[in-house]
Amino acid sequence: MRKFYVLVLFLIGFQSVVIAQQKKITVAEIYSGAFSTQGLDVLRSMNNGRQYTVLNFDPARKVSTIDKYDYKTLEKVETIVSSDALEGVPYFSSYEFSNDESKVLLATEVESIFRRSTLGIFYVLDIKTKELVKIDEMKIQEPALSPNGEKVAYVRDNNLYVMDLTTGNTQQITKDGKKNEIINGITDWVYEEEFAFVRAFAWNSNGTKIAFLRFDETKVPEFSMDLYGTEKYPSQNVFKYPKAGEDNAIVRLYLLDVASGTISGVDLGNPYYIPRIKWMNNPNYLSVQTINRHQNDLRLHEVNANTKAVRLLLQETDEAYVDITDDLTFLADDSFIWTSEKDGWNHIYLYNSNGELMNQITKGQWEVTRYYGYDQNEDKVYYQSTENGAINRGVYSVESDGKNKRDLAIAEGTNSASFSADFSYFINTFSNATTPPVYTLHKALSGKKLKDIKDNTALLEKMEGYVLNPREFSTININGNDLNMYIIKPQDFDASKKYPLLMYQYSGPGSQSVSNTWYSARDYWHQVLVAEGYIVACVDGRGTGFRGRDFKKTTYLNLVKYETEDQIAAAKKLSERPYIDAARTGIWGWSFGGHMATNSLLKGNDTFEMAIAVAPVTSWRFYDTIYTERFMRTPEENPSGYDDNSPFNYPELLKGDFLLIHGSGDDNVHVQNTMRMIEALVQANKQFEWAIYPDKNHGIYGGNTRIHLFNKMTNFVKEHL
Repeated sequence: MRKFYVLVLFLIGFQSVVIAQQKKITVAEIYSGAFSTQGLDVLRSMNNGRQYTVLNFDPARKVSTIDKYDYKTLEKVETIVSSDALEGVPYFSSYEFSNDESKVLLATEVESIFRRSTLGIFYVLDIKTKELVKIDEMKIQEPALSPNGEKVAYVRDNNLYVMDLTTGNTQQITKDGKKNEIINGITDWVYEEEFAFVRAFAWNSNGTKIAFLRFDETKVPEFSMDLYGTEKYPSQNVFKYPKAGEDNAIVRLYLLDVASGTISGVDLGNPYYIPRIKWMNNPNYLSVQTINRHQNDLRLHEVNANTKAVRLLLQETDEAYVDITDDLTFLADDSFIWTSEKDGWNHIYLYNSNGELMNQITKGQWEVTRYYGYDQNEDKVYYQSTENGAINRGVYSVESDGKNKRDLAIAEGTNSASFSADFSYFINTFSNATTPPVYTLHKALSGKKLKDIKDNTALLEKMEGYVLNPREFSTININGNDLNMYIIKPQDFDASKKYPLLMYQYSGPGSQSVSNTWYSARDYWHQVLVAEGYIVACVDGRGTGFRGRDFKKTTYLNLVKYETEDQIAAAKKLSERPYIDAARTGIWGWSFGGHMATNSLLKGNDTFEMAIAVAPVTSWRFYDTIYTERFMRTPEENPSGYDDNSPFNYPELLKGDFLLIHGSGDDNVHVQNTMRMIEALVQANKQFEWAIYPDKNHGIYGGNTRIHLFNKMTNFVKEHL
């Protein structure tokens, strides 16, 4: 793997961006969307592989349409449905076709619950007859059409229902669902957040059976948040949240025979977590993944839906933990493709239907970062990887025997592909540190570019009027590791002068902050500071991703210990550079990064003079079971791992200036973390600044909130660094 990265700082025609010093970027411009990139609407390939659909919305008329386009020409073919043609139906915000594309599910009046979960009013439209059916008068969750589009399953009030679209009859499948006790067919809070799915039921391939999960939350402790709102009295949001070491929901797998309504339990040997269920192509067989509480023993089971017999197909173990992914793909004969880190790097493997390894498809000291799918007709596996360096992404194909690998899109930067259903075409999205997203159409087999679709030339032209300073990519040797880094210097940089340094990081397990991609809002804010004469740097330390299994898992059992050591050491090493003012060094981060900023300021009090922590964890004892125990085991097993790196256990170490920020409505990293840190600092008689944003969740946004937040942060940096 390449150890050093040098980015060409200027593209032809881009020099004017850094030469024309007309305006400085402002926080208000950033968070009002002034520098937003123009993207492609989410497209969905149609079964024929030649066409795709896009959801378009006209804000002036409040009309949404599902429009069909041709891959080859990119021209619109037809409008499949328009909301203004549906009597009594407001505009829809998402859609889903039945497998045969004869019907479409339309979502309206959608409201968020947590990060991924929503409630909404849903309709099913028969595309040919234009018959429209409202699924339920109440708001429901996660409706899913049967493969032939004749039925729809959904969840309401924690119970599973099935509606027959032909007769209009609805059958309530489960009746024991109850808030904060029993959930059928959708996940609880911690599964949604950490295993990243909400719909916990699935139709088999011929629509005769539904597999679903049941969560018994009875013994899970409750967490409550005050919601201040606008009324005379605040309300409370009370939900089940298992903090590290506490009881999780008891999860069980059930099978519904749709015709008879019979429900049968499946004995999986008392699994602790069931993070994935997926039907095979054979309608009588279901795959189920289970993992133990330590999350270091992942098992893939085959369930015979008729006999309920369970067979172990594959087992993955690790001394630390095994990640859960969505990369499982069943081929026509139910052989399957799977990704694994078992050789030290994330790669693609092929197994037969009995779970016997047939071949390791990809190999090398680089990571497969996305598995796109398998074209069985051409015997091509499509994937994205770091073969062009850990901060870059390329798109590739290879045959199932690991031979005849082809580069499809590998321009230096980040390439990401969206394939047609039959893998005839893909749309590539490319960006790098000096190029905003560019969208192009390619032939999948060869990678040949067929045409340009959209670029962001207008944004580049707009940015010519602003000060914009390039990220310089390199590596820095810290604690025996060459760590990926970028540094941003002021436009009029003079190596003979001294500049204050602000470091940014996140550092969570498997994450990456140093990447060759276009700007995020965070990057624009860094430009605000650089324009004021600050140097901004970011270093991805131990525990971050895409450098192999061992590099990522070196922080196991000691979250933020080694990561903090790396940030402190990196700051010290950067301060040795003649143009860095060693007496003016700051650090900031959000969430895991907020924890890191706090720890760095305290444990590195001879290095850092200032820190900003937004929505920080301050004790892993307060965070959820699945995430925390994956990396730390339980507090009972690893008390020192939890407490030795919890900053409210050593508030007396604070010497520098500290700004602590949180949203009171954060259901993820609870404001309890910040309140405990505040109390510790008060009792240690340490002065600091803090801000609480009422009712704001982990993202701390809404209205002018982000503008206020980042102006506060900007002022703090300018006053204290």
